[in-house]
Amino acid sequence: MGSLHFVVVSAAASLLLMAAFDGALVHADFYNDVDFVWGYQNAGIWNDGNSLSLMLDNVSGCGMVTKKQYLFGSIEVQIKLVKGNSSGTVTAYYLSSTGDEHDEIDFEFLGNETGQPYIIHTNIFTQGVGNREEQFYPWFDPSADFHNYTIHWNPSQVVWFVDGIPIRVFRNYESYGVPFPNRQAMRAYSSIWEADEWTTRGGLVKIDWKSAPFVAYYQYLQLRACPWYGPSSSSECSAASPANWWASPEYSTLTYQEQGQMNWVRDNYMIYDYCKDTERFYGATPPPECSLPKY
Repeated sequence: MGSLHFVVVSAAASLLLMAAFDGALVHADFYNDVDFVWGYQNAGIWNDGNSLSLMLDNVSGCGMVTKKQYLFGSIEVQIKLVKGNSSGTVTAYYLSSTGDEHDEIDFEFLGNETGQPYIIHTNIFTQGVGNREEQFYPWFDPSADFHNYTIHWNPSQVVWFVDGIPIRVFRNYESYGVPFPNRQAMRAYSSIWEADEWTTRGGLVKIDWKSAPFVAYYQYLQLRACPWYGPSSSSECSAASPANWWASPEYSTLTYQEQGQMNWVRDNYMIYDYCKDTERFYGATPPPECSLPKY
């Protein structure tokens, strides 16, 4: 219980720091800052644009995307996942560029049978290549209340945060031949859809349409990131300047406190790490980032 208390207190401190490090949060709203790219009839917005729901029924799922593109910064939102039997459903929240050689940074929440935990599925694509999955059980019920999910992305690292606690880091190891997502602007997306061929226990448990509709709730989208206006933004968004807080040296790596938080999550709640899946690589050496420091 003592270690859990430490993490909860540290998480609260981290959230205060994250709220303070750029002076003012860039508040967004779902009326003005996102478009619905499919299933718009299954979306709802209220609370002056601060609250959103995405719904999956036996006709359609639903998906949204930010109107602007960004290069570096923090994209965060609070999500309350589908309650009850969510088997066969996926609620996704991710950043992505476009094209065959796209970059992408993923949170995917894999539904499960009532009483069984969700799986937090993470992945990263660089220049069209993914296959870097890491999975975790949450240390809370993500369908009981809202929780903050943040993707923090700068020239040095990508960090996945849950309630201010880092669960994963992908560092810039371009000097070791590891591609890093630092040249393509990305939009933030979120969607809910059916994927029961693989989502729950490898596809063994199918979606139960009698439990439909499946609804995920969102609130308080924050886009604390550098807007992309064209090729010149590549240097503007990465330049060391007071406006580009994400490029400051203090955000180039995790703090000691954050390192301890991440190790706690990975020691207690991590259930899959592509770097440790020796069968996947058929005896070959895992990707080079697997042998390099996490932070």
